[in-house]
Amino acid sequence: MPPHLAGREGEIKEFRELLKQDPILRNLILTGLRGVGKTVLLDTLRPVAIQEQWGWVGTDLSESASITEDRIAIRILTDLSVYTSDLTIAAKTRQIAGFHREDQPAREALTHQVILRIFNETPGLIADKLKHVLELVWGAMQSHDQRGIVFAYDEAQNMADHAEKNEFPLSLLLDVFQSVQRKGMRFILVLTGLPTLFSKLVEARTYSERMFHVVFLDHLEAAASREAILVPIREAKCPFQPTDQAVGAIIKITGGYPYFIQFVCKEVYDIWLRVGNRSIPIAELLAKLDVDFFSARWAKATDRQRDLLRIVAQLPTCDAEFTGLEIVACSKQFLRKPFSSSHVNQMLGSLQDSGLVYKNRHGKYSFAVPLLGQFIKRQTEQDLTT
Repeated sequence: MPPHLAGREGEIKEFRELLKQDPILRNLILTGLRGVGKTVLLDTLRPVAIQEQWGWVGTDLSESASITEDRIAIRILTDLSVYTSDLTIAAKTRQIAGFHREDQPAREALTHQVILRIFNETPGLIADKLKHVLELVWGAMQSHDQRGIVFAYDEAQNMADHAEKNEFPLSLLLDVFQSVQRKGMRFILVLTGLPTLFSKLVEARTYSERMFHVVFLDHLEAAASREAILVPIREAKCPFQPTDQAVGAIIKITGGYPYFIQFVCKEVYDIWLRVGNRSIPIAELLAKLDVDFFSARWAKATDRQRDLLRIVAQLPTCDAEFTGLEIVACSKQFLRKPFSSSHVNQMLGSLQDSGLVYKNRHGKYSFAVPLLGQFIKRQTEQDLTT
């Protein structure tokens, strides 16, 4: 967690508004490139929800935890049981010993074991079982001073339906929550993930667009970037005070991406501790950033895919979005063997699978890694000089 969260006040306000819904009509998606602070913002929303008298459950979604309908159901129930262990429901009646025997209703806590037992004993499909458990939880909540429960899942882009295996965990999640929300239960989904998440949701269920309010997290503006750099220094009463020129250099290097700001600020601070120098060694910082962040991702690409990515880096809109036709046209200027449209489409599909590009909501492509175009240009210059 960063010592200070800058530039996300609007997103927090939007979340507070969603918590005021009754019934729940919209859920929340936080999406964006790696390094924009999705996980940090999600962690920041938790105390906001608790302050508004909402319960909070959830975790990271690994591929193994969401590959089948049964596994995603067990994942949800396991997370939910941490919250419900203090709730009780009516159990089977028991008899009191004595001359006047009469039945007295017993209560049992909704522990993990009890929830799984109820789930397994409920007839029907996995979706029916999960809905039944959620309905029981909602009924048990009525005696507590809680408005609802937030189900928060990070790395949700790992979820996907698998028609070839007859497994539809993503469709199950959407169907279950839309069903219980229609019945007036205040259970709200908050999903975070890479930009491929929303397209997967729409592919799974066409009505997904109506179920979610989508917030795309981008880089911080200059003022928020300065705040992210300077406020932690001020609050910690740190003797190190960067110059305005140094702050400007950090913003330029990082592009306003929160992860990069943290990375570079730590390196600058370590340099100050060693030598007391307030200047910014830009070339050295970029080299370290390249090795620590970009190199492993660059290594995933084949030589021919790297040729394509170098072409993309030459496009004036490489940091925003681009099309296959633009790649084909640009390759005719820079390559002896330019790419054909079919070849470009095929390679873009492979690059999506490796997490280097993604197809955005406008049908165009974008880099899935922030500032990747700048890294590729540096790599190209380095290759030409060696």
